[in-house]
Amino acid sequence: MARPAEFDRNQVLDRAVEAFWNQGYCATSIATLTETTELKPGSLYAAFKSKEGLFLAALDHYGKASFESIQRTLTRADSPLDGLRAFLGELAENATVAEARRSCFLVNALLEVARYNRPVRERVTRHFDAIEGLFRRTLETARARGELAPDKDPEALATFVMNNIWGVRVLLATGADPQRAWTVVDQLLGLLDSCAPGSREASPSERGEERE
Repeated sequence: MARPAEFDRNQVLDRAVEAFWNQGYCATSIATLTETTELKPGSLYAAFKSKEGLFLAALDHYGKASFESIQRTLTRADSPLDGLRAFLGELAENATVAEARRSCFLVNALLEVARYNRPVRERVTRHFDAIEGLFRRTLETARARGELAPDKDPEALATFVMNNIWGVRVLLATGADPQRAWTVVDQLLGLLDSCAPGSREASPSERGEERE
């Protein structure tokens, strides 16, 4: 019996993510995937069963990398809220990077495929829930340390932050001015500041103050 071809799975998944991210799931053919991943059709099917199987593996690969990247940003800061501020700052700073114009691979999959494909929807939801859980735990730690007022709900704040982050990514994919990303981030940063013990609620004009 012939031995299956050996390959670097992470490298193959990196290339598959790029192919699906650039062209979308429906427009990416098996021919494109075999060329991009440098796998023969037999090896691709043996490893991933189908185009959908490769797509699901690519979503997991990207989702895991995204989670770990966000986690590093949050944990290397001096405090939980500083970590969240740093992540939001990176989100806005990266608004001018070409990759930001492609939106988030997970968001793209949700908008293109997940509405009618249950396995993809469940997979994307799982990664979104993991990242939102990371934000929630960060905010819970912030409240326990006194950075966040005791009456603030970490779960509700995490959901709000999460939805705005993905909204920014979709906004940038439309070709919007990166300044608009900063406007959303400024609002989120103002909200976090207003949640500190003893702080006053920042006005919309203060939170949306235009950046230089």
